[in-house]
Amino acid sequence: MVVRSFSSVSRLLCKCLQENRSVTRLNVAKTYYTYSKEPFQPLNRQPKWTSAEEAVSLIKSGDTVFVHGAAATPRILVPAMAEHGKKANLKDVTVCHIHTEGAAEYTRPEFQGIFRSNSFFVGGNCREPINSGRADFVPIFLSEIPLLFHRGIVPCDVAMLQVTPPDKHGYCSFGTSVDTARAAVQHAKYIIGQVNPRMPRTFGDGIIHVSHFDALVEGEVELPELKSEKLGEVELAIGKLIADNLVEDGATLQMGIGSIPDAVLASLKNHKDLGVHSEMFSDGVVDLVELGCITNHQKKICPGKIVGSFTIGSRRLFDFMDDNPFIVMLVVDYVNDNVIIASNPKVTAINSCIEIDLTGQVVSDSIGTRIYSGVGGQVDFLRGAAMAFDGKGKAILAMPSTTNKGESKIVPFLKQGGGVVTSRAHIHYAVTEYGIAYLFGKNIRQRAHALIEIAHPKHRESLEKAAYERLKCMPSA
Repeated sequence: MVVRSFSSVSRLLCKCLQENRSVTRLNVAKTYYTYSKEPFQPLNRQPKWTSAEEAVSLIKSGDTVFVHGAAATPRILVPAMAEHGKKANLKDVTVCHIHTEGAAEYTRPEFQGIFRSNSFFVGGNCREPINSGRADFVPIFLSEIPLLFHRGIVPCDVAMLQVTPPDKHGYCSFGTSVDTARAAVQHAKYIIGQVNPRMPRTFGDGIIHVSHFDALVEGEVELPELKSEKLGEVELAIGKLIADNLVEDGATLQMGIGSIPDAVLASLKNHKDLGVHSEMFSDGVVDLVELGCITNHQKKICPGKIVGSFTIGSRRLFDFMDDNPFIVMLVVDYVNDNVIIASNPKVTAINSCIEIDLTGQVVSDSIGTRIYSGVGGQVDFLRGAAMAFDGKGKAILAMPSTTNKGESKIVPFLKQGGGVVTSRAHIHYAVTEYGIAYLFGKNIRQRAHALIEIAHPKHRESLEKAAYERLKCMPSA
């Protein structure tokens, strides 16, 4: 055992502090707490309140900038960063993020060479840049994105967040999006906050003391909203099939965003004691809470509370979330952990996809070679549901039987370049408006038969012929 004197420990501590770029940059008192990367820990310093233009002016060529995502996209800071990049003649700045909302100015052709977007999950504002070669996409499970920061695989020079104003204790909230943001902040060398009173204050992991910010910018703007569209007959049919046949009372739900999850939620108004443990949720959850259908009584993980990691929806959803202890927003590596998911009762994971081949391979992130979305949390939750400790989990993939052009989404072979997000070993239930196919434990001949049964009737004969050519035998139950 090595025993050091107080003075030697002090000298060692001072040396460590001097070598730490972030602490040297901050010019703070040399105590243990000044170099804590824990966002909950108050530090002996204050941020600088400034303009967006001044706040982003320290971004330099070669930096990696993390941008807060979904409804929390800092729409005051993003265009200011783009303008700074052009004026300062920056080069090779990487902008990393999950899906963001708004224009994503840094992806436009005129910013090529200045910025390059690196998406961990692709939003609509990055599809064209990625598929045109001006931006990049990382195929990665949502649960593993924080590891990129924790392991130093992706550096974080600057983190740009949108947060609530500090409370009386000096704490701001990440609001609608905790997900990967907390990991980025823990490793960022410089942190900029857009302070927006319209951001809902949420409980859980998304809390940061104001002293961790280097610069704060006043940015009161409406959050980007995604309002539910009117549901069509196909979506309603799928929602009813799932609700009536696969969701039990007391189930713990995970579902993404879009017409099919909305249709499922709309069909659950006669269910009881439902719980929510989901990487994300939207407006449909609010209706079921108000009706008393969602109680979270039977959950094992955070009983009595909705667990999420990020949200996007309407102002009604944001108001519902604000200062509401019924909801906890947690880091995505916890929410999407297989063991955590599997601990809840009757885990029912409902996800959508783009196409399924006759053996059960599932494409979810691309249309052929064209990147469309991302890996996301689909496999995290399908696997967690399949592993459910009570043996009552259900891993569900749902989609309309045809595309908008009338082409079958159940296909003999995947389109060239299509990304297999969910393997044929992961899929359990496949659902279209024509029924439910249970594939777990079935051989390929049986799978082909079950999937043809839920394909659009006009495509079943051709699928059967293609299955025979591929399998050298007839599909059969």
